[in-house]
Amino acid sequence: MTFLPTLRRLAAALVISGATLVAFAPAQAQQEISPEHLAKAREYVDMTDSAQLYERTLVEMGLRVMRLMIQEDPSLRDPLINALQTVYDGYLTDRDSLYNQFARIYAIRFSVEELEQIVDFYNTEVGQRLLDQNQGINEDLQTVLSVWSRNTSTEFLARVRTELRNQGYNAPAVEDDSEAEPAQ
Repeated sequence: MTFLPTLRRLAAALVISGATLVAFAPAQAQQEISPEHLAKAREYVDMTDSAQLYERTLVEMGLRVMRLMIQEDPSLRDPLINALQTVYDGYLTDRDSLYNQFARIYAIRFSVEELEQIVDFYNTEVGQRLLDQNQGINEDLQTVLSVWSRNTSTEFLARVRTELRNQGYNAPAVEDDSEAEPAQ
């Protein structure tokens, strides 16, 4: 099997799956979910939010806004801190609408019974340990994936150049962002 036909099949599959998602998503989003079902899904969402995703995202947004606005006008530093806190506090009250959307996603994919089993698991000793460790595990996984990606990207580019040279082409010395210094 050669790379190009595989790449073409992958592109075709992505187009088909994208069309399927577009057709299926509205029906899935409108699926009737009982209040009990949604409540169980929300219980799961709340119990697994040990990283405080919403709050961290708001803080990151605030920091970006702060950097941008202080670059434009450094004299805004003090009033900006107060304004950011006020806006942050306002968004904290809106967390439920986003988390309810998260819960709806789980409710669509899992039955009430399955969600009960999932929640029951997270209430066990090992489930609690997993919840406690999830943030650190996710950070470690992200680090490993990032290193692998940088290294593999450099290697992939080198292999493509070698293959082109083996076929008699003069492969250009294109700099890959990750090529500058491979991660260890």
